[in-house]
Amino acid sequence: MNVESSVARRRSHHPLPERVDVAVIGSGLGGLMTAVHLARAGMSVAVFEGHYTAGGCATQFARGPKRAQYHFDVGLHYVGDCGPEGQIPRMLREVGVHVDFRPMDQDGFDTLVFPGLEFRIPADVERYRDRLVERFRDERRAIDRYVKLLRAVMVAGRAMDRGPKLREMPALALAGLRLAPHRHATMAHVLDECGVRDQRLRAVMLGQSGDYGLPPSKVSAMLHLGLAGHYFNGAYYPEGGGQVIADRLAQKLESLGGAVHLRHPIERIVVENGRAVGVRVAPRAGEPARDVRADIVVSNADLKKTFLELVGPEHLPSELITKSKNYEMAAALLITFLGVKGPVERMRAANYWAFDTFDTEKVYRDDPSKPLQTHGCYITSASLKDPNNALHHAPAGITNVEVMTLLPGSLARFGVAPQEIAAWGYRKNDRYHEIKAKLEDDMIRRFDEVFPGVASRIVFRETATPISHVRYTNATDGTGYGLAATPEQFMERRPGYRTPIAGLYVCGASTRAGHGIVGAMSSGVNAARRVQKDRSKAASLRT
Repeated sequence: MNVESSVARRRSHHPLPERVDVAVIGSGLGGLMTAVHLARAGMSVAVFEGHYTAGGCATQFARGPKRAQYHFDVGLHYVGDCGPEGQIPRMLREVGVHVDFRPMDQDGFDTLVFPGLEFRIPADVERYRDRLVERFRDERRAIDRYVKLLRAVMVAGRAMDRGPKLREMPALALAGLRLAPHRHATMAHVLDECGVRDQRLRAVMLGQSGDYGLPPSKVSAMLHLGLAGHYFNGAYYPEGGGQVIADRLAQKLESLGGAVHLRHPIERIVVENGRAVGVRVAPRAGEPARDVRADIVVSNADLKKTFLELVGPEHLPSELITKSKNYEMAAALLITFLGVKGPVERMRAANYWAFDTFDTEKVYRDDPSKPLQTHGCYITSASLKDPNNALHHAPAGITNVEVMTLLPGSLARFGVAPQEIAAWGYRKNDRYHEIKAKLEDDMIRRFDEVFPGVASRIVFRETATPISHVRYTNATDGTGYGLAATPEQFMERRPGYRTPIAGLYVCGASTRAGHGIVGAMSSGVNAARRVQKDRSKAASLRT
């Protein structure tokens, strides 16, 4: 048995505690960060996870025999700002964890491919501005207005993350003035305000929209600008793959006396007299359901399902029930995992966003009366981003490639009924497999269009749909992005970390820190701080 499987087996069979100070539901990076921070504060912490590995969207899965295995990333494909003083390394350092991050192609970490136009996004906002002006000379004034907003959100983000120094206050004040009129605007509105007329330029500026899964008419301008600014601080990939971050956080938690319980989904948050007092662990074969008592419960599970299913409407104020039911979710991902014999010529340590059209709105348009359609894809290779660990990502002589696209995550769009999820009934659903096969073929076709000749050298192929994501993470509509980052669901309008149920806190992609790797990790830090503040306040009142 290898080390990975022995650790997973131990965590799957670790005895459940009767009581802990903190029960964390879900081992995504938000849940793990919360758990480690609270364990460092001296609390007893148990994390409960329904999957066979810890990490949520930051996991990898293996295929093939041990001597020639693939390891594919589920959700972590690149991260920004991971230099020595970058946001993610600093958050990890605060809890005693180290991960090495390898820079991608900093002159074009994201390459946008449109009909007749290719544009490389560099990890430098000034070089980005010059490159835009060189390509779209007639739009110089509009480009400068847009880049001023990018610079402003980068200044504001840096100040929020590290705390502003006195000499930075004038720049921060100016940034605030520039951004204030756009706090609750959509990106489409901001591009109109900047005077961007050329549809090709708009498409280039919006080329990373797949990182949040919304069209410009719906996405918060602050989210788009913040995400773009995040990568202008550098684009990176963790050495060893996305699973490394989760593994090291889980190991740190265990070294502090905490525990990760794999294959132990939670079926209910136990609420008594208006307070969360523990969790009900779902029954396993030959074992009944069990309650684990806890002073604090932190849910890193899907936000809607946390309230409407784990807590239950009978314990919630009517306003929160209505809000939870009406939350809008971001689009979901379909990912085709490939092994390609030999190198992929012309492919760099970069991501490739290929689009059929310059109309970004069309990319997200869906007609439920027609079969699912795609309008582009995202291509990336862990083998090229992490060459020192090439044999971890794919067998010798094979290139690991992932091709993905955004789709609605509705079960009905894939011909799947809700009752088919829990028992994997959809695996015997012919209609589901027919839809999945067509989409997989489409991803391979698109990959071959960007890198001609690769389709004939594919030696491994497997596809995960939004239905797969529902099965493994129980995410609403199969999205890994959580709540859609619309102006109505972003910044202070997004849920905080304390809930109306005493003793119940939340973290993860749908909370105020936002989605993505840095958002999830930040949510864990913030949720832990909120728990500690509330406990300190309660202790002072008792004395």
